[in-house]
Amino acid sequence: MTGRPADRTRGLSMEHCVFVSDLHGRLDRYEKLFQLIAHDEPEAVFIGGDFLPSGLAAGTADESGFITGYMREMLGDLRRSMGESYPRMLLIMGNDDERAREPEVRRLESAGLLEYIHCRSVRLGLFRVYGCAFVPPTPFLLKDWERYDVSRYVDPGCIPPEEGKYSFPVSPQEVRFTTIQDELGRLAGAGPMGDAIFLFHAPPYDTRVDVADIREVMFEGVPLDRHVGSIAIRRFIEERQPLLTLHGHVHPSAVHSGTWRDRIGRTHVFSAAHDGCEMAVVCFNPANPSAAIRRLL
Repeated sequence: MTGRPADRTRGLSMEHCVFVSDLHGRLDRYEKLFQLIAHDEPEAVFIGGDFLPSGLAAGTADESGFITGYMREMLGDLRRSMGESYPRMLLIMGNDDERAREPEVRRLESAGLLEYIHCRSVRLGLFRVYGCAFVPPTPFLLKDWERYDVSRYVDPGCIPPEEGKYSFPVSPQEVRFTTIQDELGRLAGAGPMGDAIFLFHAPPYDTRVDVADIREVMFEGVPLDRHVGSIAIRRFIEERQPLLTLHGHVHPSAVHSGTWRDRIGRTHVFSAAHDGCEMAVVCFNPANPSAAIRRLL
């Protein structure tokens, strides 16, 4: 079977969706996710980046062949067993995922196993979903998904995009001058956002979902800002007020802020990042985002 899965959600209200992020190739988390999907039969599954093995933790899969081997086999088995109940699988990559793997992800999309939505939008029932994998500069060397935020400023301790490494060809012009603010403008256009769901990897700046574990970290005698999210994403949400935004990236945010959710005006802001051994999953109905819950499995 090839092509996109049948859109059984067309015209529906999407009463049951699940959101996960930052699985980092952990096989125990993937097994829990697939079991959850088979049991709960959600209409849609959102995967918010950093889904590939990072090689940093015990129980992490071998990165070689992870997409075309493990994920293709497991998603294929799930689709065969669930039949018409197989959910829409919406995915973006994250800053820990090599962009050189994009062609492998697109092959899964061509096989009808998932939809890769970075820098594009898709209709999902009564809603429109947009994907954006970009994050502001980090202290890490891999820069495939990093962009300057609203200007060429880099936080203390972070590495500028020009000084990092890339897994795919990228022009110096793009690295030096493209911002997340620019990318969001191109992605969203000028239309209304009242029915929009945004799948981001980075969280918005100065919220309860972007608090890093750097309380006692100093740079040249000055404490670092604990809020490490994107100013561009924050401004975009403030100005355009999408219905719902989904985020990951900052694993310990819920521990240090005390919550996995926030509000910016009318927009509901959820994070599935988690700093524990469990898998965090956010279960929500876009028609009633106030009732969303987070489960640790």
